[in-house]
Amino acid sequence: MAETMRLDTYLRNSGIIPRRSRAKEACDEGLVSIDGRTAKSSTQVSVGQMLQVSLSMQTREYEILDLPAVPAARKLRDQYARLIGSERIEPDQW
Repeated sequence: MAETMRLDTYLRNSGIIPRRSRAKEACDEGLVSIDGRTAKSSTQVSVGQMLQVSLSMQTREYEILDLPAVPAARKLRDQYARLIGSERIEPDQW
């Protein structure tokens, strides 16, 4: 496996976000952060980093366990990212 990988490719290959184009959009919109810093889609990620993704009214935090070279089968996705926590995002009150 590679030592680093582009963030958008990692999000796609690990199954966290199903399409690379959507992963890039999420990064461009500031919805993805690595180790507490907002990350661009071209940011290089490596094993051991903490990843936070805010989509679909939820914020999820993952630990990067491995870097998949190709899109992972659904049953194998747990070996690439470990879900640390999940929090529901409440919409702002008018």
